[in-house]
Amino acid sequence: MKVPPSQSWLALMIGNSRLHWAWFVNSTLRQTWDISYLSPQAIAALLTPTSAPLSELIPDEAYDLIPLILQSKSPLWIASVVPAQTALWQICPQARVLSLGQVPLKGLYPSLGIDRALALLGASKTLGFPVLVIDAGTALTFTAIDQQAQFFGGAIVAGLQTQLRSLTQNTAVPSVNSHSAVLPDRWAVTTPDSIQSGVIYTLLASIRDYSEAWLERFPGGAIALTGGDRDILFQHLQTQFPALAAQIMIDPNLIFSGMQAIC
Repeated sequence: MKVPPSQSWLALMIGNSRLHWAWFVNSTLRQTWDISYLSPQAIAALLTPTSAPLSELIPDEAYDLIPLILQSKSPLWIASVVPAQTALWQICPQARVLSLGQVPLKGLYPSLGIDRALALLGASKTLGFPVLVIDAGTALTFTAIDQQAQFFGGAIVAGLQTQLRSLTQNTAVPSVNSHSAVLPDRWAVTTPDSIQSGVIYTLLASIRDYSEAWLERFPGGAIALTGGDRDILFQHLQTQFPALAAQIMIDPNLIFSGMQAIC
């Protein structure tokens, strides 16, 4: 990969379970990556000269990032919901950590996750006000803003993968495939299918309930769906609630759009 010019910059959103990267050249988003957390040794090797071969420390999914991170003139803007991970990346001289106070929206409460606030800001830049953001990540979150760019409220529930992992880890039930594009039978006759049915139909019902309540409160209000499980849940929404799905915009990069608006 060619090392980017000096006007390029990197955005890093440290999520609850993964690192989300974006490479911008000026205001243009050029590429994104979703990778696993890196070890402290791998981060140190990326950010400071060492004799350790990077190929032995960096997983293949992150290898394209190496020339970008090593480019000393590229600013690295960080937003994070995991303080311990933030500290690992702050050794980078170009690192600048965004705070909730820098998000130009009104009425944000102090403990609101900056990922939710940035996604809301990104959605408002694309769709205007009012807007509801549904983030299908580690948690399934609903975050809304009204016509006056005032935070309206939201909700949090365990996300698709989190619910499935919880059942597998805390009970004797088997692991199940959560990525099938086929909506499972509601009335399942096996344990794995019953798990899929219970989790997926419950999440779909939550999305429908909050979306309908939103549209009742703000007729014509925008709805955006983002997060790692957005595509699979949206496919199921199209099958189960096609009229609602037609009113939802899919955008995997809302958080980065919010970071761009600030940075």
